[in-house]
Amino acid sequence: MPEKITIVEMSPRDGLQNEKSPISTANKIALVDQLSDCGFTRIEVSSFVSPKRIPQLADAIDVMSGITRNHSVSYAVLTPNLRGFQTAIKVKADEVAIFTSASEGFCRENINCSIDESLVRFAPVLNAARALNIPVRGYVSCVTDCPYDGPTQPSQVADVSAKLIELGCFEVSLGDTLGVGMPDAVAEMLSAVTARVSPSLLAGHFHDTNNNALNNIRVSLEAGLKVFDSSAGGLGGCPYAPGAKGNVATEQVVEFLHSEGYATGIDVGRLNSAAQFAKSLRSAS
Repeated sequence: MPEKITIVEMSPRDGLQNEKSPISTANKIALVDQLSDCGFTRIEVSSFVSPKRIPQLADAIDVMSGITRNHSVSYAVLTPNLRGFQTAIKVKADEVAIFTSASEGFCRENINCSIDESLVRFAPVLNAARALNIPVRGYVSCVTDCPYDGPTQPSQVADVSAKLIELGCFEVSLGDTLGVGMPDAVAEMLSAVTARVSPSLLAGHFHDTNNNALNNIRVSLEAGLKVFDSSAGGLGGCPYAPGAKGNVATEQVVEFLHSEGYATGIDVGRLNSAAQFAKSLRSAS
């Protein structure tokens, strides 16, 4: 049997968060509902961050409340603090995520604190999640390069990743936030991280600014990773990472993985339709 690779679909959250013009709640719900029928087992729907920082996701409660749930899908939301976590529980999120960075400069720009301070902030979220048996994913941004600090040391990525696992995260997603990481740099970073964290607890999150995302996924597969984030239609970007383009397109990742002999469980026809709808939201905005 082909080896199974899990795709975490990011377009409703990471894909739409950087769009400047408002996208209707109804269209966001429609996107999630289309993706729910594609065969994904994990979809990140929205984020309970301050609407002042990410205005596009200010309707997170309405989106989570309006989607038609597929019982085969785990619906996740980003929760930067305990208040966000409590809201996520009210809307019945299956999974939550916290986020920090491997670079001090990006951490301060993105969440206005140091890396160590961010980990202290996350402890109450992890404790509350543990009490309710809610899985928590950790994101680490700028794992190869930072727009403020330059190249990121692999040892720093390994240290932050290990601390997130120690806090109680079931998985850490390693993000090439700028999308400029070269395969050699990704391989070096993964060598350092996997020396401290099992590949089974890691995911790859690659933006495609320099068209290296698929090459970086290949390197990650060789390092033992079996979970990857992507965004239908290639939507995405980060308001705190100047120059970063969208996430790698899910349809490209699925095509690549299938051509390499891996299984994803994704219906390609339905995914392509959902990707076209996702792109139409960008063009409409």
